[in-house]
Amino acid sequence: MTGDTQRLDDAFLGMRQSLYRAILRIVRDAAEAEELTHDAYLRARRAFDQGTPGNIEAFLWQTARNLALDHLRRRKVRALHEEQEFQAADTVVVADPQPSIEDQAIQRDLVKAFNRALLTLPPRARSAWCLNRLEGLAYPEIAKRLGVSPNTVFNDMKMAMAVLMEIREKMER
Repeated sequence: MTGDTQRLDDAFLGMRQSLYRAILRIVRDAAEAEELTHDAYLRARRAFDQGTPGNIEAFLWQTARNLALDHLRRRKVRALHEEQEFQAADTVVVADPQPSIEDQAIQRDLVKAFNRALLTLPPRARSAWCLNRLEGLAYPEIAKRLGVSPNTVFNDMKMAMAVLMEIREKMER
């Protein structure tokens, strides 16, 4: 390490906190101020490869100030081109609402398997399931329509759901 870079290191270590506070007053963001403080040192260190400035402390101050002001300018330009807040209407449709081709194929296979499973059920259980799941009827209404008790409808639905859940579990494996 040359004497000039050692003087820069010593000057930076002695000024680091005051450089940080000065940058923080400009950018008003602690993380950015910390980063810009380190950038000021790195810029000064690179500048030393091209020659040693006369007043190292003044050079560090000016470098730090310039970096902070450049940061503010970039932030303003970025703010002009980026929307800070999105309205809900702007973000409603981001992705394709249609399921992927793979998901559609899986759903078709699942529907076919459910249909085959429903055909294996006794007719009353199949009717109870269709009335409940497809037409939205409650168990007492289904019981009246089928001429059975609500408990019978419950048992038929339990049987149908067990068969369908078993099919779904097999499909997911």
